[in-house]
Amino acid sequence: MDLNPIYLQGQHISLEPLNESHLDDIRAAAADGELWKLFFTSVPRPDQVSQWLTTALEMQQQQRALPFAVRDNLSGKIIGSTRYCNIEHVHQRVEIGYTWYARSAQRSGVNTECKQLLLRHAFEVWQCIAVEFRTDWFNRRSQAAIERLGAKRDGVLRNHMILPDGRIRDTVVYSILRNEWPGVSQNLQYMRQQYGE
Repeated sequence: MDLNPIYLQGQHISLEPLNESHLDDIRAAAADGELWKLFFTSVPRPDQVSQWLTTALEMQQQQRALPFAVRDNLSGKIIGSTRYCNIEHVHQRVEIGYTWYARSAQRSGVNTECKQLLLRHAFEVWQCIAVEFRTDWFNRRSQAAIERLGAKRDGVLRNHMILPDGRIRDTVVYSILRNEWPGVSQNLQYMRQQYGE
């Protein structure tokens, strides 16, 4: 898996390599809906965006992640962020995570197209054998969105992480396997055509 920064172009959104120039745009996107108030997400508070960006870029430098800014092609605005993470070169596995979108971009089809771009690259370019998704036990909306993509629930990692606020998180794990990708791909395309997602 080549972890050099990549640009993924979609019809409605583009995924561009996250960099320092995105700082103000990421801050504005996170402020749209005050998403940091949701205790089960990883959306940075306005005063923490700089540190969040530094951490994301350090993960990239260490070859542990490949972070993106999500841009709306029509408005030109940055509307969120996502990344490849927990990259396992030997086992040809990757996780798609740290995903969040501005409130105004939610339930708009952005997530469907974003995941379609990321999954296509993971399976068709990197030749991954599995792509994983993880979310907080309390983040029911995220679980529903992941299941809607066609991922299957692998299980729950109990007491998986100690969060900055001290809460111990249970993590719900999902995956899509390489042999499932053709069907998942077809379903994502159908969802976008039929429902405008």
